Amino acid sequence: MILETIEKENDIKNVKPEDWNQLAEEIREFLINKISVTGGHLGSNLGAVELTMALHLSLNLPQDKIVWDVGHQSYTHKLLTGRRAGFENLRKYGGMSGFPKRKESECDCFDTGHSSTSISAGLGLVKARDLKNETHTIVSVLGDGSLTGGMAYEALNNASRLKKNFIIVLNDNNMSISENVGGVSKYLNNIRTADKYLDMKEGIYNSLMESNLEPIVTSIRRAKSSVKQLVIPGMFFEDMGITYLGPVDGHNINALMKVFREAKRCKSAVIVHVITQKGRGFAPAEKHPARFHGAEPFDVDTGLPLTPKTKSTYTDVFSTVMCKLGDRYEDIVAITAAMPDGTGLKRFRNMYPDRFFDVGIAEEHAVTFAAGLAAGGLRPVVAVYSSFLQRAYDQILHDVCIQNLPVVFAIDRAGLVGSDGETHQGIFDLSYLSSIPNMHIMAPKNKWELSDMIKFAIEFHGPMAIRYPRGEAYDGLRENREPICFGKAEWIYHEKEIVLVAVGSMVKTALTVREELIKKGCACSIINARFVKPIDTEILEEASTDHQIIVTLEENVASGGFGEKVRDYMDSHCPHVNLLNIHIPDEYVEHGNVEILRREVGIDAGTVIDKILTICENRQ
Repeated sequence: MILETIEKENDIKNVKPEDWNQLAEEIREFLINKISVTGGHLGSNLGAVELTMALHLSLNLPQDKIVWDVGHQSYTHKLLTGRRAGFENLRKYGGMSGFPKRKESECDCFDTGHSSTSISAGLGLVKARDLKNETHTIVSVLGDGSLTGGMAYEALNNASRLKKNFIIVLNDNNMSISENVGGVSKYLNNIRTADKYLDMKEGIYNSLMESNLEPIVTSIRRAKSSVKQLVIPGMFFEDMGITYLGPVDGHNINALMKVFREAKRCKSAVIVHVITQKGRGFAPAEKHPARFHGAEPFDVDTGLPLTPKTKSTYTDVFSTVMCKLGDRYEDIVAITAAMPDGTGLKRFRNMYPDRFFDVGIAEEHAVTFAAGLAAGGLRPVVAVYSSFLQRAYDQILHDVCIQNLPVVFAIDRAGLVGSDGETHQGIFDLSYLSSIPNMHIMAPKNKWELSDMIKFAIEFHGPMAIRYPRGEAYDGLRENREPICFGKAEWIYHEKEIVLVAVGSMVKTALTVREELIKKGCACSIINARFVKPIDTEILEEASTDHQIIVTLEENVASGGFGEKVRDYMDSHCPHVNLLNIHIPDEYVEHGNVEILRREVGIDAGTVIDKILTICENRQ
C-alpha cells in the first residue's frame, strides 16, 4: 500500500503523481475502516482528502503552517504527518485526539475545536512571521459553515489590510454539521453556479483558439480575476480587498496544486474557494452527511450504528416536549446555531417552520436575536451545547439578563461529553452562568423532571437555563416528581448522618453512593438540588440539623460551581457541619470514555464513597 510509505511529514512528495488518486482511495478506505470501530468525524474528513494531499504536496511542513478551523477535517493531515498508528486509539483516553493538538505534533501549529477561529489564528501567525522576518507560508482552512460565524468576518476585515501573503482555503461543501442556511450560503451557491461567467469564459477561449491567438488566451487567463469582478454577483471578497481564486474542484489534486502555486505568489490575503463533497467515497455518508458528521461505531457495509439506540436521550425528551408546547403556546419560538439535529429541534422545525430559526454558527447572534424576540413579546428557547454557549457570555449578560428578558436556554451536552475532549466538555456552564445577575439555573435528575422544568421555564418571567447531559436519559425515580417550585430542592431520601446534595446527572451517582454506604452501616439521605441558582438555603439549614456530613455533587468545575455556593452559605450560617464538595478539578479534561473520565476527575461513585468513609473514620 502507498499509504504505508507515509511515515512522516513530506513523505507524500515521494509518491508519484500517477499514484495520487490511488493514495486518496487508500486514505478513504483507511478512515472508513478505523472510524467504523472508534467513531469520529467521518463525513468532513472524507471530503477533504484530496484538498489535504494537495496542501501537503504544495507546502513544506512543519516550517509552513496549516490552521484547521474546528479541526473536524484534520484526519488526513494526521495520516500524512506520520500518525497512522494513532488511529487505533483515536479519541480514546490517552490516545490521539480527534482535533489538531500542538502537543501531539509539530505539524499541528494551533489547537482548534470551535468554529470560525482559523482566520484570526492564521492572521496572528502571519504577523508573527513578518515581524520575525521569516518567509514561510501560512494557510487557514475553514468550511463554508464557519463563514456563518461573525468572528470569521472580523478576521477577514483585518486580513484585507495585509501586504504580505496569507492563504485562506474555503472548503465549500454546502454543509456545516447540518445543511447551511442564510445569505452566505446563497452567495456561495451563486459563485458555484455562475453559468454566465463560465459560459462566457468558455466562449471567449474557443473563439480565440480557433483564431490561433493562443498568446491572448494566456493573457486573459492571467487576468481572469478582472473578468470575474464584472460578472460574478457581488464579488464580496474582492470588494473587501482580498484576492479571490476559484472555485476549483476540491477532488482534483493537480488543479488544487496549480491554484495553490498561484495563491502563494499573492502579496496579500487570498481566498482559494474549493468545492468538495462531504462524505465522498462512502455512499451512506454521501447520502446522509449530517448523520456521519460525528459518527458512532458503525457497520461498514450498511453504515448503520453497531449499537442502535434503544432508550430515549435527554435531547429526545427536549424534542418531544418542545413539539407539545409548540402546539399549546403559539408564541413559543426556537433558535439554534446550525444544530437542528444535534439539539433536537428538527421535529419542531418540521411542525412549526415559521417559529423555528437556524442562525448558522453564530451563538452570539442567536442569544441577542432571542433577546429581541423576547422583547417583542414571544417566548424564545435557545437550544445549544454547553461548550458553544460560552461563546455568547457577553450577549447573555448584556442583552438578556440586564433587561431580565424571559429567554430559555436549553443547554445540551452539559458535563463530561467524552471523546471530543477539552474544547467540548460542558464543565463550565454552572460557573459562567451563575456569575450573571438575573440568571436562574436548573438541572433535572431524570427525563420526567426535564419535561417539567421546560414547562416551568416557559412560564417563568426572566432568564432561565436548564442544563442536561449528553446521552441516555435516566428513567429512575419516576415516583419522585414533586411540582417544580422556584428555588426549591427536593428530598429523595430523608434519614440522618450523611446527606448527599446532588445536581442533575449526579443524582444517579448519589443513589449508587447511598446503596454502598448503607451496606457499610451508614445512614444516608439524598437531596435533589434542582436549582443551582438560587440555591435552596432552607433545605440546607434543615439538613444541617440532623446530619453531620453534607456532600455536594456536581458535574462542573469547582470555581464558581454549586459546591462553592453551598460552602459560602454554610460557612456563614452552619459552620458546625462537615462539608465535602465533589466536583471536577479546575482544569481542562481531555478526551476519552465518560466513565473513565469520571474516575480520573474524581466524581465517580467509588471515589465519592472513599472520601466520605475517610471523613467518617477521621470523626471517630
